[in-house]
Amino acid sequence: MSKIMHAGRSLLELLLIMAIGLVPVVSGLLVMVFQLEKKLEENAQVSVQEAVFTIDKVLDRMHRTAMLAQPFAGKTCAEALSALHDQVARDPLLRSLTLVQDQEAYCSTHTESLEHLSSFAQSRQDVELAFDSPVLPNALVTHFQDPDSNPGVIVTGYATELRNELRAFQDGLMLLLEFGDQYIWSHGDSRDPQRPSQSEYAQRAVSAKYGYAVRGGYGQGYTAQEIRQSALQILPSLVLVGIATGSIIYWGLFRARGNRRGTAANKA
Repeated sequence: MSKIMHAGRSLLELLLIMAIGLVPVVSGLLVMVFQLEKKLEENAQVSVQEAVFTIDKVLDRMHRTAMLAQPFAGKTCAEALSALHDQVARDPLLRSLTLVQDQEAYCSTHTESLEHLSSFAQSRQDVELAFDSPVLPNALVTHFQDPDSNPGVIVTGYATELRNELRAFQDGLMLLLEFGDQYIWSHGDSRDPQRPSQSEYAQRAVSAKYGYAVRGGYGQGYTAQEIRQSALQILPSLVLVGIATGSIIYWGLFRARGNRRGTAANKA
């Protein structure tokens, strides 16, 4: 009977040592998951705000370009075209400058469709993404105007600059830039059949200046993938801590058992 009790006590001690040894492993993994999820959530929140800031800077630049060209608004095409061409040549991100009178485009530095640009002028929007230019139907450009200026200027820039700003966030976060129903992201736009996944830690920020929105989020399964990778990196260290903890407990129990035996022998 004593052998059975001794075996039972030894089994309980072994289970106790294993349980205590697992505590730092389990708690370490839980802390890692909590910190990772918090980091992803905070990164999504901060990144959409930073994206709005950087996109605003791009559009501020287009606004300054419009202001520089504004003195030529209302002049005839013959009077203004040479100076407008010079202004476009100085900025490789500009595609064209177009003069507008009474919401009708009448002079452009590029072979744009004036009817197409007049439609934008009449929309009273500050900015639009344009996918359907009759001249370059596959090009993606950005039109900018001050709708309150009459006569005014439409600035057309290549949307690659907007994409480059989105690509600068290279940490797994998917950022999507929305102008009304039109949108772009780092490797696609609203002409694609499906929006990119942003289901995890989704955030949205709106530009107070220009009214566009930036949506940010991680794709489906991204968090689980990051947890697996992080767990594989820290698990060996946690296991070593668990083994060390279990060894300390085992040594303590071993010494306590020895002390009990010594006390029993002395009494005998």
